[in-house]
Amino acid sequence: MSANPHAGRPLLRAGVAAGQAPRALVLLHGRGGSAADILGLGGHLAVPGYALLAPEAAGSSWYPHRFIEPVARNEPWLSGALAVVEAAVAATGLPDDKVALLGFSQGACLALDYAWRSGRRFGAVIGLSGGLIGDQLPPVTPGARFDGVPVLLGCSRQDGHIPLSRVLETEARFKAEGATVTTRLYEGGHHGVTEDEVILARQLLAGI
Repeated sequence: MSANPHAGRPLLRAGVAAGQAPRALVLLHGRGGSAADILGLGGHLAVPGYALLAPEAAGSSWYPHRFIEPVARNEPWLSGALAVVEAAVAATGLPDDKVALLGFSQGACLALDYAWRSGRRFGAVIGLSGGLIGDQLPPVTPGARFDGVPVLLGCSRQDGHIPLSRVLETEARFKAEGATVTTRLYEGGHHGVTEDEVILARQLLAGI
């Protein structure tokens, strides 16, 4: 196995061409999904002026075990996945405040964790059915603050994959560091993207 199990996987693009777009959206698919799947969601958001970039995980999975397991159990896949997100962000060629991160399920966990670990002030962070990764949540990067960064968290209250407690922990962590967090919790055990989340994400992205 290479140092990064996700090395050499595709980076799909859509929307405005890189180098010409004033804003970019990095999209991260869930377990069993693909870059093409999540890129379709990006198209459904229909926000003009964005370059859309979607990396793809090896074996359609960013890491093998549940996101609330100890981080070491998900290595080297998790570190490799974080490096893939870093490369996708760099490929936008834009400053952080013009780049938004959006993920679903595993991809939501990855987007949120990347933003938290990096300590960088992105234009927006959207986690649909996800939360910060690990059995123990790490402290924020020394010196980092997320003052005013829009964060959207959406999840079903009875989601079988995402504990509600972790969504609320994630909300609290970002709020404590100054992020502007919008949390939507839906009744039932649906594990998917709701039209309400699409509307909220579209509004958030339009403001960048």
